[in-house]
Amino acid sequence: MAAKTRIVTVSDSGRGPYGLTAAARGHTWPVDEPAEGGGADSGPEPFELLCAALGGCTAITVRMYAARKGWPLERIVVTVTYDKPADRGRFAIAIALEGPLDPAQRDRLLAIAERCPVHQTLAHGAEIVTTRAG
Repeated sequence: MAAKTRIVTVSDSGRGPYGLTAAARGHTWPVDEPAEGGGADSGPEPFELLCAALGGCTAITVRMYAARKGWPLERIVVTVTYDKPADRGRFAIAIALEGPLDPAQRDRLLAIAERCPVHQTLAHGAEIVTTRAG
């Protein structure tokens, strides 16, 4: 599969000291810190968005696979929990699969969940390069 560039721009929103607006492909969403972190709580904080990215990618990957196989996945619920101890973070993913799937299908879908691109990127790391814009 060819590499695909994705661009998200994040800028001040004017909602509190840390309020931001993220934008991608014509979509916008708020980003902020909770009140206990000094923010205005006008939107999810960055690690919640990272959890949403992991959970969303997991659900989409599982749904695509089930559809390709013609399996009766009626609903998927992915809950992602992130804990940040002193040394490195830990994501825990709980997946509920609804529908008349047999045990082998359920096991396969759970295995496929770990193949989502966001999961792979977080598990194996990505290069991060910071530059000055403009």
